[in-house]
Amino acid sequence: MDMDTFVTTVYVMADDYCKSLKRRPPPGAVPSLSLSEVVALAVVGQWGQFTSERAFYRYAARRLRQAFPDLPDRAQFNRLVRAATPWLTGFSHSLVAQLQARQCTYEALDTLGCATRNAQRRGNGWLAGEANIGYCNRLGWYEGLHVMTSVTPKGVITGFGCAPASTKEQPYAETFLAARASQPAGLPETGVPALGWYVTDNGFCGQVNQQRWEQLYGARVISPPQRSHPRPWPKPWRRWLSGLRQIVETVHDKLLNTFRLGRERPHQLLGFRARLAATVALHNFCIWLNRQLGRPWLAFADLIDW
Repeated sequence: MDMDTFVTTVYVMADDYCKSLKRRPPPGAVPSLSLSEVVALAVVGQWGQFTSERAFYRYAARRLRQAFPDLPDRAQFNRLVRAATPWLTGFSHSLVAQLQARQCTYEALDTLGCATRNAQRRGNGWLAGEANIGYCNRLGWYEGLHVMTSVTPKGVITGFGCAPASTKEQPYAETFLAARASQPAGLPETGVPALGWYVTDNGFCGQVNQQRWEQLYGARVISPPQRSHPRPWPKPWRRWLSGLRQIVETVHDKLLNTFRLGRERPHQLLGFRARLAATVALHNFCIWLNRQLGRPWLAFADLIDW
């Protein structure tokens, strides 16, 4: 598929979603881009072929001006994207509903690190008080944010969230599952509770925690105990669970490398949440498009003829 066709398809889907909300226009001056145009451009701009937001904006100004003649300057466009964060999140969830992705026996729950800057640098830097220093296997020690995703066996992301890098998995899962159960207005990205089990690694282990999560939030979590546990799992059990969880590792690789999440260096938390929502929406949209074309759902590398 050529890029122009891909952009048009994203815009049509985003426009159908935005029109379904029957949203009243906000007071004040009419923005240069409609909400559908902002959502479409924000989603398309997360491809890894664009090395940065600035690179995508140069591409849009050069190649997409006929489709978006009222494209504003880059600073105003970034403000429009940040303001559209709830609709970017809603667009990704609408794709989950169209794919009927929640009709599955389990969802894989896991985290990944997103660095905002070098952990050894002095000073507060960007996101002071919101990003801090933590550890992940991919980056080692890093300063940034900890992203959690819930992924179906087919690779669809049904919910996501972010927290400071130092956040441990168990309290992080507590907040994530509680938000899914209670649906607070400020955390729409977490999505709705899974219909089946949650499959996790041993960072989420703990019988007391898992019993509490099931009682309070209806979340059934299965994870292997630590190797030092008095009754560790036998090797075949660990391999079986690792096989179920492999899908979330594949999805994280798509977010970080096929798209641009691994290279983000946000200045504001709202900006990161907008980019994260746009990246998840692009991931789910590519799955939806591959299904329409009869292709493997996660075949993203050759989806567009660059």
